[in-house]
Amino acid sequence: MSKDKDKEKHHHHRHEHHLRRCCGCLATCLLTLILVVAATALIVYLALRPSKPSFYLQDLQLRRPITVGDPSLSASAQVTLASRNPNSRVGVFYKRLDVFVTYRDEPVTAPVSLPPQYQGHRDVTVWSPVLSADRAPVAGYVADAMRQDVGAGFVSLQVKVDGRIKWKVGSWVSGSYHLFVSCPAVLSAGFPGFGAGNNATLSALKFAQPTGCSVEV
Repeated sequence: MSKDKDKEKHHHHRHEHHLRRCCGCLATCLLTLILVVAATALIVYLALRPSKPSFYLQDLQLRRPITVGDPSLSASAQVTLASRNPNSRVGVFYKRLDVFVTYRDEPVTAPVSLPPQYQGHRDVTVWSPVLSADRAPVAGYVADAMRQDVGAGFVSLQVKVDGRIKWKVGSWVSGSYHLFVSCPAVLSAGFPGFGAGNNATLSALKFAQPTGCSVEV
């Protein structure tokens, strides 16, 4: 009887040992596969070294006058942004793009989200969102500075894009990267002394010229 128990116990230990070996082999195989995939992705990324997309502000049209209150701001403008993928073998997934306008580093319009989009090799994509604000509160110094700039007939804004992108090489897609774009937008009346007063209206200001944008990825 004792021999049968010892035999059964020995068989049980062998089974546990075999099971542990199988689990260990499986874990090793999975870890190896993950490392191989990660190493392959890294090699592909380093070999291709994708260049960041280029952005250009082509136009900014006021849909209604920008009005400076005390201290608030109302505005509605349509901006035309173009992006070019300079890579010949790498595509770009724009997962999220939020566009807004700032003045003196303070947002003066609500962000507008652009739809997700894929950009192929050396493709150009154009967006034309409408950005607006209705009596948006701003700091007193921002309203004062805007009035002074309007009086001078020259207002410098920034059209900004905050988003996330992914790179695509064949069937491989990278992780998500932060994208930040800043485009100078100069509005000019062409002559000084325009718009003086407590409630200046920027109805005669026009977009000066298309500009390149700074891009960080």
